[in-house]
Amino acid sequence: MLQQTIVFAIVAAALVYAVWHWMPRAWRQALAPRLASGSRRIGVAPERAERLAQTLAAPSGCGACESCGTCAGKTAAGQKTDAPQKQKQ
Repeated sequence: MLQQTIVFAIVAAALVYAVWHWMPRAWRQALAPRLASGSRRIGVAPERAERLAQTLAAPSGCGACESCGTCAGKTAAGQKTDAPQKQKQ
């Protein structure tokens, strides 16, 4: 029984992480202050709650649904192209 509870907790945490990662940026930025204010209500220090809000609202990195424009290449004039840019090594 304990093993099943631990596995459930791990799977639930992975699901929450995946949903947060792929959530549109505007939604994350709207939810981050609400989660931080909820953490203040349960006793987290205000400074830590503010840092939590900033961390949660930050971009989640390449591959997330943020429309940052890095997946499609850009020309020198700033126009998007269909071909991805090659990275210099």
